[in-house]
Amino acid sequence: MPTKSIPADILDRFQIEEHRHALTILSGSCAPELADIIAGLRQFELLRSEIKAKGGSKTKIVIRLEKLFGSMGWQEESSKIEVKVNDRIRQATTHSIDLCKGRIACEIQWNSKDGVFSRDLATLRLLHELDVISVGVIITRCDDLQGLFKSLGLADDGKPISEKYGASTTHWGKLKDRIQNSDAGMCPVLLIGIGLKCYRDDISDVPIRLPPTKLKRERKPKV
Repeated sequence: MPTKSIPADILDRFQIEEHRHALTILSGSCAPELADIIAGLRQFELLRSEIKAKGGSKTKIVIRLEKLFGSMGWQEESSKIEVKVNDRIRQATTHSIDLCKGRIACEIQWNSKDGVFSRDLATLRLLHELDVISVGVIITRCDDLQGLFKSLGLADDGKPISEKYGASTTHWGKLKDRIQNSDAGMCPVLLIGIGLKCYRDDISDVPIRLPPTKLKRERKPKV
């Protein structure tokens, strides 16, 4: 796999693989977008405080990644595809992509049900077949983070952190399975896994603040 277009510090912290020459295309006709991806990954840290945080429709981890890319002009986009037969619309579907810029579409899947990989890859595949995008990108978590989750104890909701990240949620192994099953078809896809070396324990970085103490006034001895 040619990874010479990816700097060594990024390869050290992230798992990077390509499907159907995605990196060759990115480093050629989509070099500015590849530079953005490298810059965004370089700034990213996986923080303990965000791993421990309560879940929601979007985790703090995904929101921060989206902000990093958003600062470089990437934004969410929706595409409506219609099938028209004899002047009548027979089918209309809307596909939403997390981050888009130029002819690159990127999805971030940190901890969703693993079935969304099939949905995302099918969307990227369709947009590529319709010549809307040149390359798809999917960012997810690496499998080796599971040991880290087990070591971190409880989340903010009082449940073990490791229970939040089950085998049926989105992670590198599940993404690779979908790629090998040809879910992406002929669409070039860049696979990015958030690795263990991205982790920083920002909770231990916070200085301990002791409560203020009241000084006792010394009593002057009676003369």
